[in-house]
Amino acid sequence: MTRLSVNINKIATIRNARGGNMPDVEKAAVDCERFGAEGITVHPRPDERHIRYSDVRAIKPLLKTEFNIEGNPIKRFTDLVLEVKPAQVTLVPDAENAITSNAGWDTIRNRSFLTDMCETFKSEGIRVSIFVDPSPAMVEGAALCGCDRVELYTASYASDYEADRRKAVAPFLEAAREAQACSIGLNAGHDLNLENLAFFLETIPWTDEVSIGHAIICDALYLGLEQTIKAYLSKIK
Repeated sequence: MTRLSVNINKIATIRNARGGNMPDVEKAAVDCERFGAEGITVHPRPDERHIRYSDVRAIKPLLKTEFNIEGNPIKRFTDLVLEVKPAQVTLVPDAENAITSNAGWDTIRNRSFLTDMCETFKSEGIRVSIFVDPSPAMVEGAALCGCDRVELYTASYASDYEADRRKAVAPFLEAAREAQACSIGLNAGHDLNLENLAFFLETIPWTDEVSIGHAIICDALYLGLEQTIKAYLSKIK
């Protein structure tokens, strides 16, 4: 069954906009689990404009479910992951000034680097997922790097869903089948929401995990955080 990992970056964004500790990011992580989330995702960036490195350290001992840390494996990020030892690290090729993730890895061009990163994290018992565009070639390239999973970058699916959902999901299905053929796991994330999530998982039911943050916080403004998480879980299950 697909697991829901809640990305709490946006909660940290709200906190940082005002200063102080409201909303409390640590409490939010614990509450998301209490409301049914099966994992917590954070994506610390070098400028710490939302999740801070100190948040990552503080959250880890509070969690009972899986902890997923996303980011570009620069040295500071790599050192943090090796210190905290989450269940999963997701390697994302973010530029420093990127507002949000906007592309997957070229796993062929970056094979040597990604292979080294996979070896580094897996040697410490950390599951490695590589963020890729919905391309069978990129999925195969990721598998050759030694990763455990890929995470499909679902922005194009979300943007094209309303116009033609079957056409929108087609490249993701092809990429997901390649992951199966390569015997690696499958995650998905970016712009998935209550409208488009169920169809994605009906089409690709072997998805191991979806990571959702922005849409959950937007929906929580109207529904409340607990009811929102339950609504997403109902779409999954």
